[in-house]
Amino acid sequence: MQAYQHALIDFALARDVLRFGSFTLKSGRQSPYFFNTGLFSTGEALRRLGSAYAQRAVDTGLEFDMLFGPAYKGIPLVSAVSIALAADHGIDCPWAFNRKEEKDHGEGGVTVGAPLTGRVLVVDDVISAGTSVAESVDLIQAAGARLAGVMVALDRQERGQHEHSATQEVAARHGVPVTAILTLDTLMEYLQRKGDRAQDLAAMQDYRARYGA
Repeated sequence: MQAYQHALIDFALARDVLRFGSFTLKSGRQSPYFFNTGLFSTGEALRRLGSAYAQRAVDTGLEFDMLFGPAYKGIPLVSAVSIALAADHGIDCPWAFNRKEEKDHGEGGVTVGAPLTGRVLVVDDVISAGTSVAESVDLIQAAGARLAGVMVALDRQERGQHEHSATQEVAARHGVPVTAILTLDTLMEYLQRKGDRAQDLAAMQDYRARYGA
């Protein structure tokens, strides 16, 4: 685990973005943890999250020419990541996001920001069914650009309808890397290092054994 990942988990716990307990997911599964990126809802929180995304992009060696944030949650994320890339790494990266409805006046169009060109890295909070990624790919390809990869805050690493996780399915479907700042394994490693949350760790290990991809 990298220092920035450990620091992000510390901060997520302090802000109740990450909670341990018992939570009913949309799938009906009882999860021993819940991660809500919507609670990174202040300037400082978004700054920290954007820096973590930027560091992850650099660490993984992803090759991209610009960033794209799917509406709505991807809009503040792509802005924060672009700022962090410039401030922390000296990378002045163009960015864009989509409108939910096409604008028929003014500059018009379905995207805001830089034109979609070259290799586009999609920045989102999580991947569930992969619908948001598919919609983003359609926009990117329609503009003559190509998908370079997808980066999210958390990969739960659990099976969807089949044996693979949502991130694995998206990677296979689109033939691009999908990376996350944090994963279920990262969270478990964090608990192991802490050494004082044996009950939470045991619940996570059981969940991984039952639903892990």
